[in-house]
Amino acid sequence: MPLSPVHPGSAGAVYFSLLGPLSAVIDGRPLPLGPRKQRLVLATLLARPNTPVPVGVLTDVVWPEGPPRTARKNLQVYVSAARGLFGGVDGAGRDRVVHDCGGYRLRVEEGELDTLRFRSLARAGRAAGERGDLRTAARLLREALDLWGERPPLHDLRDSAGVAEEAERLEARCLTVYEDWAEAEIETGRAGLALDGLRDLVERHPFRERLRAAWMNCLHQTGRRAEALEVYDDYRQLLARELGLEPSPAMAALYRAMLGGGRTSRPAPARNAACGVSLPADSRHFTGRDDELARLLDVSGGPDGAVVIVSGPAGVGKSALAVRAAHLLADGFPDGRVHVRARREDGAARSGNDMLDELGRLCDVGGPRRPDPAQAENAWQDWLARHRALIVLDDVADEASVRGLLPRSGRCAVVLTARGQLAGLEAVHRTALAAPEDGEALELLGTLIGGDRLRTDPEAALRIVRACGNLPLAVTVSGMRLAVLRHLPLAEYADRLDDPAAALDELVAGDVSVRSRLAAGWRDLSARDRTALAGLAGLGRGGFFTLERAMAALGGDERSTIRAVEALIGTGAVTSPAGEVTAHAALYEVPRLLCLYVRENAGPDGGAPGPAHHRGSGVPLLLSRG
Repeated sequence: MPLSPVHPGSAGAVYFSLLGPLSAVIDGRPLPLGPRKQRLVLATLLARPNTPVPVGVLTDVVWPEGPPRTARKNLQVYVSAARGLFGGVDGAGRDRVVHDCGGYRLRVEEGELDTLRFRSLARAGRAAGERGDLRTAARLLREALDLWGERPPLHDLRDSAGVAEEAERLEARCLTVYEDWAEAEIETGRAGLALDGLRDLVERHPFRERLRAAWMNCLHQTGRRAEALEVYDDYRQLLARELGLEPSPAMAALYRAMLGGGRTSRPAPARNAACGVSLPADSRHFTGRDDELARLLDVSGGPDGAVVIVSGPAGVGKSALAVRAAHLLADGFPDGRVHVRARREDGAARSGNDMLDELGRLCDVGGPRRPDPAQAENAWQDWLARHRALIVLDDVADEASVRGLLPRSGRCAVVLTARGQLAGLEAVHRTALAAPEDGEALELLGTLIGGDRLRTDPEAALRIVRACGNLPLAVTVSGMRLAVLRHLPLAEYADRLDDPAAALDELVAGDVSVRSRLAAGWRDLSARDRTALAGLAGLGRGGFFTLERAMAALGGDERSTIRAVEALIGTGAVTSPAGEVTAHAALYEVPRLLCLYVRENAGPDGGAPGPAHHRGSGVPLLLSRG
């Protein structure tokens, strides 16, 4: 593709580029971006603009062979240097790099970054095409493609596996836009403009069916019907030989139309009724989370597809948020919206192959009747590349189980919910949920017990939600229980929840138990993490602790204690400050209800609790989603 870079932006504004070597210019002058490791940090932050990038991800990008002891301090130095560099350009009133959700976020406007401009032009081009204005669509999509340089994105930093993955994601997005552009040109009768580029791209991406279909249409429209039929035959033989698959029904229909000599058009993705909507019911009591929901809708509903991780402690409302977003995105995903649990009923993690089988059934993915795992994964990736669907993978236990399920190309979106951070997944957007503020928690309680009852004793209502740690699950269970026990004064129920020995027994409503959700998280922890959590949960003071108190409780040195605490942060069992602070100044927290559970169940060896530890409730362990 003969593409040339374009550098828009107003005078005096910095303009960043990832579509080629990493670079920044101001008024036509290059801006020095520092040594290589600092450039790796900047490239990773710019690849996920306006999105928090966890420290662990940055560490893996900069030190793939293993971080040094000073890794965190070194990252702070690189970020500080970047702030100084940008401060000299932007002025003291704007801080581009901010600490957010346990990582760093680089704030950048659309006109300041070529990938954002590329996305905006591509979105406008698709919108024009949907309106039927194909000439405008082709022009805008061509403008988007012309932002690409002659060399691959971030080619100067691709020896870092993390940056290479980000660059491959950008290339996959470019392929999708190129397909959009080629199809628009074909529809306007100008197939010759795309012919040579399509041939080159098919040679580099032989399994990409949409590219082949566009190439066939270009050849057919320019009077080269025999060559178009040969392209199909080569593709059919390639799929059979390498994957044991047949071309899609839409591709086969295009071939038959060409054989018959009739007018052809691009093969439309199959709209399988079996992959319509398979979602849990949306909660009638969903409240708050306006900012998080807006961000999730914006990212996952974007035209280019995305992978989003919604993380947070058990009971914080991850699943409810993901399901609400999936229901609201109905118009954006015509090929379906499906929800798959990543755990079995007993709480054990499902394998990737098990989930792949379910996705194959829900989405009617073609392929051999009994494919081996590699064939099944290739068939799934082919389906994702040809469709526009939203997949929710709920309560994911680890990265390995879902890595093969995530789209490598195309316009599908995947939302993952997990208690842990899933830091090993790259090229994703992250939303970390914390317990809501008092106001949102009270609003949730009011939807369950009624506003009038809430107003009879607002002080007691506030005590109830705070005793629940403001966790939506615990507040919901309290509301369900109070809705049944209509005679029970709010103050008396608040007293029960304030009692550490009785609180978890009170947080049961029918077959819904807060204790069972906490048990699921506890059993996910390694023996080492359970031992560390047991030591920290015994510190008192409402679950809050400092590094010094953690060192005393765990009996370790500073380095080993930081590792233990950060490992628990990664599992969602410990929360950390939202702002950027040193380890010595940070105030960490084990949520109150988890503290109570751990104190109730952890034995001297930190082992998993047995049935005898679950006292009082008489409810079987229901390891539901968090």
